[in-house]
Amino acid sequence: MPRFSANLSFLYQELPFLERFAAAARSGFRGVEFHFPYEWPADQVARAAREAGVEVVLFNFPAGDWAAGERGLGCLPGRVAEFRAGVARALDYARVLGCRQLNCLAGIAPAEAAAGELFDTLADNLRHAADAAAAHGIRVLAEPLNTVDTPGFFLKHTAQAATLMEAVGRDNAFIQYDIYHAQVMEGDLARTLARHLPRFGHIQFADNPGRGEPGSGEINFPWLFAEIDRLGYAGWVGAEYRPRGADTESGLGWLQGW
Repeated sequence: MPRFSANLSFLYQELPFLERFAAAARSGFRGVEFHFPYEWPADQVARAAREAGVEVVLFNFPAGDWAAGERGLGCLPGRVAEFRAGVARALDYARVLGCRQLNCLAGIAPAEAAAGELFDTLADNLRHAADAAAAHGIRVLAEPLNTVDTPGFFLKHTAQAATLMEAVGRDNAFIQYDIYHAQVMEGDLARTLARHLPRFGHIQFADNPGRGEPGSGEINFPWLFAEIDRLGYAGWVGAEYRPRGADTESGLGWLQGW
């Protein structure tokens, strides 16, 4: 059975952030993930997870000015020092939270920059992050995003991410595979999973269109979750969707069968 984690940046929005940990546990989740913990002291986040009895399985490196539309720093040649300072900050949080995976958002490609320079910058930054994380037993991930929701995002296809991981060349560097983003950009989910699964450190999901819960769109999630099991994936599978109802709990019918 897949190990489902609740993405607390999407789910339980009806509650303050630190109360979402216990809500996820009550719903049956044993893992949680989120975009960024940095607004709260690390010890407060760790206490919320510990008291709820859930494991923090993933969060992102600092990603620039999110409110202004930035979506990561990894590929930006002029922001390397800022990215690497963010790596150190994320590792400080990860050690306190007991989190073993950190995700890098590549960022939106500047119009004036050459693709090769952006790729090389991202690969160099990921090597730095992976080397810094390895000393603490932490893995570093990079996630392709679709360019419909995030126009201009640099890392947008699974094959591109696989090439990136080859260039990074670190045993603790992996792809974060988001089923929703992949369905928008390329489809062919089952064969992509079978082909690239050894390089997937984490999987996330939402249905398409609309980025809602399983059953709200076109993806056959019962079959796909069973296929993920059949392929032998042992990592976490993150529920990163927008609940369609008034609250998260009312849209968790998909979870009951698992």
